[in-house]
Amino acid sequence: MYAILDIETTGGQYNEEGITEIAIYKFDGQKVVDQFISLVNPEKPIQPFVVKLTGINNAMLRNAPKFHEVAKRIIEITEGCIIVAHNSSFDYRILRTEYKRLGYKFKKPTICTVELAKKLIPGQKSYSLGKLVRGLGIPIADRHRASGDAMATVKLFKLLLSKDKEKDIVKSFIKTEAKSGMSPKLLDIVENLPTSTGIYYIHNEKGDVIYIGKSKNIKKRINQHFTGTSSKSKKIQREVFAVTFEETGSELIALLKESEEIKVNKPIYNRSQRRTIFQWALYQEKTEKGYISLKIAKADGRKKEITSFSTLQEGKNFLFKITEKYNLCQKINGLYDTKKSCFQYDTKQCFGACIDKEKPSSYNERVNQFIKDHSFENNNMVIIDRGRTIKEKSAVLIENGVYKGYGFFDLNYQITNIEVLRNLIIPMKHNRDIKTIIQSYMKKHKVKVVSF
Repeated sequence: MYAILDIETTGGQYNEEGITEIAIYKFDGQKVVDQFISLVNPEKPIQPFVVKLTGINNAMLRNAPKFHEVAKRIIEITEGCIIVAHNSSFDYRILRTEYKRLGYKFKKPTICTVELAKKLIPGQKSYSLGKLVRGLGIPIADRHRASGDAMATVKLFKLLLSKDKEKDIVKSFIKTEAKSGMSPKLLDIVENLPTSTGIYYIHNEKGDVIYIGKSKNIKKRINQHFTGTSSKSKKIQREVFAVTFEETGSELIALLKESEEIKVNKPIYNRSQRRTIFQWALYQEKTEKGYISLKIAKADGRKKEITSFSTLQEGKNFLFKITEKYNLCQKINGLYDTKKSCFQYDTKQCFGACIDKEKPSSYNERVNQFIKDHSFENNNMVIIDRGRTIKEKSAVLIENGVYKGYGFFDLNYQITNIEVLRNLIIPMKHNRDIKTIIQSYMKKHKVKVVSF
């Protein structure tokens, strides 16, 4: 659980500032579950430049509660939480100073969204809250007021959680829970899970991810893990300490995240999907006589690949299969070394391109059909699908035939402005698994496709 907060102060000398307004949103990683917003009488005058910046003046605070009157509520809402703020060192210092004046030691783990954003969204022109969220297409209201800035930080933090593929943020939270002695039982874990579509992460007591899965009903799927009698299920039941999740709304994004994050996190109980390196790729090139040759070669990011493979043998097996399926030539594709006709010509599966009997134009038609069958419908497109809420939509970005990642949006200009969309996108790697997932999903489901 996270307590995402923003504090406005009187300004003044270091450690002599007083709180004028505080907003705290208790956030479970998916939604706000509690909130506290209040003006605070700092019992000292506000600096004129602060009045101009925030619009909060001394008259507004005359009848506001003093800090000692709201101190208990702040303790209650932040209990068991990690403090999250934009430039958390400032807000956390102000809180600790106020409690110190009351003779109370306020101590919590903290996360700074400035530092987190610099790590997960590098290259932004500015990391000030206003400029950063505007650059990401995140709406912000009541700028320089605690409630507006804190809500913008909630939305920013939710985006950062999505971009944290290695789950460092979640791990830090689970470690905090473990230190506090919490040991939730299986029924308690299941009780707090949603019945919606998304991806889930099963963690051990160290916070390490031991299993990743996706489901249209997360609660039902976890319950199956916890009641299963297989060897893997029993191991998971013994080791589980916490289950975290991310609702995606779109089953496509759940499939894409599951594939990618298993390769990134390498959970011990996802052995079959952990292979990550696609060192070999299939490329096309024209022969001197004008035939399109398909060749397996070492993956080269500078060249456009048709598809990719974990091993050379896997690539060769695939090439043999499609050479046969599309009546292509083993000799032209480098699978049969001969100065005469290829083996498939002898079995009447090749139409004689190997001995110049078939024209390049007719041969290349079949090669291009294969390439089309293994390519996206459009080289530059956004696949729009369901979002996590009724108002929201999801977006999967394809550029130059390469999968770039996914994101969520609720404003039309976010999807029509490609620069804003790129900032919202959680970057993902393009590989054969991902390409197959997207193509298969598009064939089975009705999705909106926007070309650009």
